Amino acid sequence: MKKIVIGVLATFLSLTFIPAQLSASAPEEPSSVVDPKPAESAEAKALEVRLSELNAKDKSDLTAAEKKSMRKEVKSINHKLREIGGGVYLSVGAVILICILLIVLL
Repeated sequence: MKKIVIGVLATFLSLTFIPAQLSASAPEEPSSVVDPKPAESAEAKALEVRLSELNAKDKSDLTAAEKKSMRKEVKSINHKLREIGGGVYLSVGAVILICILLIVLL
């Protein structure tokens, strides 16, 4: 009886998880744009204002050195905004594993 139950569970789990990995679509590439809204702090608002000023600025009359320094400033602002925003990212596999553990333990 135990062998049948274990066999049925193994079959069920293999049919559940293996087809999820067989999708034919290409994985999405993460964008470099800071999309999540950072915490509403004075520092974050000031950084967002500066970033919008830099994006609105006319870049056609700048020299190469000025453009390079502006790119560095934009990168540093984006990095600071990501640090302020924080966040926890979970993969799909981790979420499934957590759900299974909760079901089994509870």
